[in-house]
Amino acid sequence: MKTLPLLLFLIAIGLGRAAEAPTAAPRSALPRLVDLGADKCIPCRMMTPILAELAKEYAGQLEVRFVDVWKNREEGESYGIRVIPTQIFFDATGKERFRHEGFFAKKNILAKWKELGVELKEPASTKGN
Repeated sequence: MKTLPLLLFLIAIGLGRAAEAPTAAPRSALPRLVDLGADKCIPCRMMTPILAELAKEYAGQLEVRFVDVWKNREEGESYGIRVIPTQIFFDATGKERFRHEGFFAKKNILAKWKELGVELKEPASTKGN
């Protein structure tokens, strides 16, 4: 019976460590764009269709994630942002490569990925146009 409390203790420690894991850790082997903003912020709302297009057009090549920092304050704080929106570019290993504050146009996001050495294949929907 002494092993049950020990087991519960070890599980609790493991869960605590999982909760403390940095949010920048890679969840996939893909480069990742994290946009930190809020659904009531006008420049953030301007980013919404851009993020949706990137997620759809580059599915399987790029992970795109939005974090509403007004609804998820702790997660927003873990990224150490100063203003919203903020876009953070992570490589496939989870290392932060670039950070931008404010609205960021789609063409500029794609140019930044290229500058960082991430070659994204042109989406089928835009080929030949």
